[in-house]
Amino acid sequence: MVTKADWLDAGLKVLADEGSPALTIERLTTELGLSKGSYYHHFKGTGGFRTALLEHFEKSFTTRLIDTVERHPEADAATKLTELMELVLADADNVRLEIAVRAWALQDPEARAAQERVDQARTAYLQELCRGIGSVKEPDHLARLLYLILIGAEQVVPPVPADELRALYATTLTLATGAPFLT
Repeated sequence: MVTKADWLDAGLKVLADEGSPALTIERLTTELGLSKGSYYHHFKGTGGFRTALLEHFEKSFTTRLIDTVERHPEADAATKLTELMELVLADADNVRLEIAVRAWALQDPEARAAQERVDQARTAYLQELCRGIGSVKEPDHLARLLYLILIGAEQVVPPVPADELRALYATTLTLATGAPFLT
């Protein structure tokens, strides 16, 4: 039996591969090999699906990552920052999804609101971590810079590979803290 999560995961795959215009009932039912009845059972229509999909994106690619890092509350801020960056860099396939959501946000007010929440939550968490690193003079600026590096690295064609992005973060953090960072 196909669950609501299965529909949402299929939606994220279609979004990443083909963009928001492909998020049609027909495309999703083809992806899952199902009828429209299951779709309507879970979502009551396209609007409900898109709202649920944006919430699923937010939970899967923002909330879940922060919660994973915070499972170790005793860790210092630098360790948490390193773990967060490793989680973000672990799945290069997510780059296409991030690009697709940002493109969708340019065309759709609901997607824009979701993207704004995601950006705000990610930046706020980075600020919290950067403030916890005592040697950083401008922690809020550093947090924004780290996030902008990620967004920019995803937007260039081709996207910056994870190893190169990891090295850019290490250089940025070393310059900001005065100590070697990210091994």
